Amino acid sequence: MKVSKKKFVFPYIERDISWMYFNRRILSEAEKNSVPLIERLAFLGIYSNNLDEFYRVRVATLNRIIEYEDSTIKQEREIAIQTFKEISRLNTLYTSQFERTFQNIITELRQEGIILLNEKEVNAEQAAFIQEFYRNHLIGTTTPLFISSFRQFENQPDDNIYLSVCLQNNNKPKKDFALIALPVQEYGRFIRLPDANQQICLMFLDDIVRFCLPFIFNGRHYDNFEAYTFKFTKDAEMELDTDLRNSIMQKISKGVKSRKNGEPIRLIYDSMMPPVMRRHLARMLCMDRWDTQVAAGRYHNLKDLMKFPGCNRAELKYLPQNPLFKSDFSAENSILQIIRTQDRFLHYPYHSFSSFLRVLREAAIDPQVKALKMTLYRVAQNSKVIQTLIAAARNGKKITVVIELLARFDEASNISWSKQMQDAGIKVVFGVEGLKIHAKLLHISSKQGDIACISTGNFHEGNATRYTDITLFTARKSLVKEVRNVFDFIEKPYIPAKFKELLVSPNDMRSKLLHLIEQEIKNAKRQLPASILGKVNHITDQTLIQKLYEASAAGVKIDLLVRGNCSIVTGVPGISENIRINGIIDRYLEHSRIFIFENAGDNICLLGSADWMPRNLDHRIEVLAPVYDKELQHEFKQIITFGLQDSSQGRIVDGSGENRPWENKDHSSFRSQTALYQYYQENL
Repeated sequence: MKVSKKKFVFPYIERDISWMYFNRRILSEAEKNSVPLIERLAFLGIYSNNLDEFYRVRVATLNRIIEYEDSTIKQEREIAIQTFKEISRLNTLYTSQFERTFQNIITELRQEGIILLNEKEVNAEQAAFIQEFYRNHLIGTTTPLFISSFRQFENQPDDNIYLSVCLQNNNKPKKDFALIALPVQEYGRFIRLPDANQQICLMFLDDIVRFCLPFIFNGRHYDNFEAYTFKFTKDAEMELDTDLRNSIMQKISKGVKSRKNGEPIRLIYDSMMPPVMRRHLARMLCMDRWDTQVAAGRYHNLKDLMKFPGCNRAELKYLPQNPLFKSDFSAENSILQIIRTQDRFLHYPYHSFSSFLRVLREAAIDPQVKALKMTLYRVAQNSKVIQTLIAAARNGKKITVVIELLARFDEASNISWSKQMQDAGIKVVFGVEGLKIHAKLLHISSKQGDIACISTGNFHEGNATRYTDITLFTARKSLVKEVRNVFDFIEKPYIPAKFKELLVSPNDMRSKLLHLIEQEIKNAKRQLPASILGKVNHITDQTLIQKLYEASAAGVKIDLLVRGNCSIVTGVPGISENIRINGIIDRYLEHSRIFIFENAGDNICLLGSADWMPRNLDHRIEVLAPVYDKELQHEFKQIITFGLQDSSQGRIVDGSGENRPWENKDHSSFRSQTALYQYYQENL
């Protein structure tokens, strides 16, 4: 266990190391026999995709710190070096675990009648199919690049996967080398071949191209072909233009383009690749001592496993859980009027996102509604949310959309949507310089009474089928007014803003959270009921962690659900023995944030978009809203309670990185996501 004591004396796990522990929990799901086979492959794909982004962003940042040899950041550089070395050690360990798991699943798929063939295992019918596939499709998309023709590879995209090909003519001693980018985006990674012996036969596109090498190099008179897969990862942090003459949209657009030219920082290659070929690739990618080179198996870029064909084998995937429609959102009466009578909520993906769209659609056509204000961080490719907002604008509503252009890897999409909304007459606001807008808010202005929506996740139809998120709907005047004030602050950040009920960062969220924890400490010392329940994605903020340790030492019982980064070390005598943390990985990605402070029996419940990280508390506009309705407080406490009981999908998060499963004394197993779905079915 790598523990940092940077400026603090309490146990603290570096954020990036804790992230590696989190990603290993995803890898562990792929090992579980209780998870359907194709879903296990999907977890391998998620693990691989996560690791790519981690290297593009977090490891790239560490590399920058390490390579900046300046005495003013000596301590930060030393910590970065230690962290980088530990990440490299864990990555090597986890890569071996990944390869073993992948091979085990492939073996089990074969037992189920689904075979992944390589280029040497095909029969005559399959060989003819591949040749026809090449002539009809691949012939124009697999043109090789000879290494002798260029020295550097920096202009090639890192979202591709490549074959490095060694070519030889038996009459010539010299070998030639070429590179082929696989056309995965055009044809997918897995190609269905003709079945054989009543078994479904698939082949990696890599092996399809390997089979076709004699055709690809036809005319060059090569006798021997050896091909090895490799991939590389670039630094994805954008270098933003600081020229004040450029608009923020122009800066981001230029930054997205510059990302494509980021420096390579990681190379993954087939362990069977000849050393001379690997060294040549490393030189072409300008790899240095602080960049990562990993010898792995035959196949890379296995994020594509998330799209592994279903093969019409429904039993090898999760049983479908169709989203539910709550009765209060399905009534024939006005849903806006129903919200005005009592606070409501939706919990995706258990509840249908269509219910939220109904609220938005009714606002778009209601003659009493005069204006809508909304924040957008990530939106779906064919966003019904934006289409509804455009319709509202054309219906004469005054629409303001605050869109975050710096939503990582979604910048280009958000720029495109911004232009479409502007063309439709929507006022598009790009936020506050230097602060990402991460709050998820909707404000509806109506003559019959304003309404606000505060959400834990993006207003995104796709995410709402995979991420667990909650949207709170309220007409409480005090809350609705403060939500409106958040929009005013975003549009006019030079005007001081104070919030009495909402917790808003970077204004006062940190200080209010610390005050709430301090109040629990005082209650514990007075022998009053004192506890903290929390559900959050990440906890890495050192000041808040120090306060949680103080609360634990004072006797405050702290039970947390933490999906991702967690810098807390639990079970340390005198420091954290009253802290218990469960990390759940299941079919849905746990994403909602809920915090409940016992407050001597008069619970304070908060819901919103903010994790407990420095970036959320200090460098973003975030909102946590109080939940006053007692019925909703009970519902949100139930969500956390179910999660804390999860012994099926939960893992012990204690700072060790072991991710041990919970062991109930009666050997029972409880799965929170299944239990929640059943609970909502019974309470529609």
